[in-house]
Amino acid sequence: MTDEVGVVTGDLTVATIREAGDRARIAVQYTGADEWYTLTGSPATVPAGGLAALHAEVLRGVERGGGAVSP
Repeated sequence: MTDEVGVVTGDLTVATIREAGDRARIAVQYTGADEWYTLTGSPATVPAGGLAALHAEVLRGVERGGGAVSP
């Protein structure tokens, strides 16, 4: 689920980008496209496991589908 266009499906690229403090912005795009969309609920708090743990959690949600949002 994205803020800009709602649900996106298909071959997606997911980016988890650290921001100031303990926050990270999560964006998705159709692989190879120019436009990035904000995953609903982003920015998210980076958990104790770090940015990699947050990214892995986001990927699991996106792969499950069903309108995944930021943890």
